[in-house]
Amino acid sequence: MAKPALVFVPGLNCTADLFAPQVEALSDLAGIAIADHASDDTVEEIAGRLLAAAPPRFALAGLSMGGYVALEVMRQAPQRVQKLALLDTRASADMPEDAEIRMAAIKMAQTGRFDDIHGVLWPRLVHLKRVGDKDLEAIVRSMADQTGPARFIRQQKAVIARPNFEPGLKAVRCPTLVLVGDEDAITPPFMSEDMAEAIPGAKLTVIADCGHLSTLERPEAVNAALIEWLSA
Repeated sequence: MAKPALVFVPGLNCTADLFAPQVEALSDLAGIAIADHASDDTVEEIAGRLLAAAPPRFALAGLSMGGYVALEVMRQAPQRVQKLALLDTRASADMPEDAEIRMAAIKMAQTGRFDDIHGVLWPRLVHLKRVGDKDLEAIVRSMADQTGPARFIRQQKAVIARPNFEPGLKAVRCPTLVLVGDEDAITPPFMSEDMAEAIPGAKLTVIADCGHLSTLERPEAVNAALIEWLSA
């Protein structure tokens, strides 16, 4: 029997490396693809590109910005998604202060200070205990370098313009995993709690001693949750 299809959607300023531990752990269970989230100007267009490339039915997992794309896929073609995993993300639109922070980052990238953005973001991306983890930081820096300023700007603008997905959560009917690090500073756990409460039958998993980049920070725990989700 053919393996089920699984599409991962990376977060902003991230590449397929964000899911390297999951690809290794889940490749025997699913045929895995990584969505292109850096070639379009809006979340709607990114979701459309994903749907055009994906098989007729598939499982879908997105982290952070990848979660916004996943929720847009659910808005455009819910019948195609067999299972949904929302990792370290939120359904609500940006508040004005969120957009201001994003616009400041865009300005930095536009004025030749893209490399400086890492220093600003890094302490908020991971658990406090992992800030000094040079190996983890090297992976995150490498993903940013691969993304580059032009794609970073495009992604930020797409995120700023995304809609509020909260009203559509109650219509989600596929088995859903909502997962978050217990010390996620960018999309705090209460945002995941709200999503899990709104999605019928959703399972909430909180990863201990973990920040925003759960797939890299606590891969064993995330893999276990994803294996259970895929196998259920």
